[in-house]
Amino acid sequence: MPVLPTAFSPATVSRVALANAIANGVIVVTGGAVRLTGSGLGCPTWPRCTDDSFVATPELAGHGAIEFGNRLLTFVLTAVAVATVVVVFRSVRRDLRTLAVLGFLGIPAQALLGGVTVLTGLNPWTVAAHFLVSMVLVAIATVLWLRSREPGVGRPLLRRPFVLLVQGIAAVTAVVLVIGTVVTGSGPHSGDPEAGRTGLDPELVSQVHADVVFLLLGLTVALLVALYATDSPDRIRRSARDLLVVQLAQGLVGYVQYFTDLPVVLVLIHMLGAVLITAFTARLVWSVRGPASEQPLSTSETGAYSLR
Repeated sequence: MPVLPTAFSPATVSRVALANAIANGVIVVTGGAVRLTGSGLGCPTWPRCTDDSFVATPELAGHGAIEFGNRLLTFVLTAVAVATVVVVFRSVRRDLRTLAVLGFLGIPAQALLGGVTVLTGLNPWTVAAHFLVSMVLVAIATVLWLRSREPGVGRPLLRRPFVLLVQGIAAVTAVVLVIGTVVTGSGPHSGDPEAGRTGLDPELVSQVHADVVFLLLGLTVALLVALYATDSPDRIRRSARDLLVVQLAQGLVGYVQYFTDLPVVLVLIHMLGAVLITAFTARLVWSVRGPASEQPLSTSETGAYSLR
């Protein structure tokens, strides 16, 4: 008698994919808590916590417990990722397999990068890479979940200029995230008092970061105006509108934290905002293609496709 069902329903695939997306976001926030509490080297080595123990010892006190607790969450994330791969491969959704496998493979890659981060004493550049890989995994998990809720991927619902604008927003979002890690690596909250910094001027990189954020907001507003001015599908309008709301909220938090000397709580909220920005940007990219059952008919005078 088989231990697992021979086939999983679309509803089960969607629920597990949602759990996977949430788990990828949660571990980013908990990782931020590790850094903001100064526990980045609570376990001073890797893969062991100390040279003689895989677990945190009493001598490491609270910092050790926090860092080791975050390492344990990696096993939870791995279990969810494995479950995602299993249910996808035992379902009819062959189109989801690549995303499920990529999401799973990203976890050991991320664990190795985390080990390098510890062994290099929280070098700000490896910390940045560690965070950015997490953002990629959040985007993959988000698209996997969204696709699992529909029968398949259809054709683009917008003309090429609109699609290119969406891709531009995604690219600029990536730039914002990259520069954001440079800002973090140039300021306080290094994760440990002995951790190095990039040596760049925090005010200068913060200004560059803000400038690119304004560019991102401008592109998103332009897309939203164009979508409402044309006969565009509601799913894309909603995705662009929701993304703009998240961007504005994230920008507000960013400015408040900057002018209040980076309080820990606001920095942690800003990290959560980065996760949401990534997820909602991935949703916008996903929304451009309709379900497999929805095919565009023709181009209207306004330049967008009409759907059956």
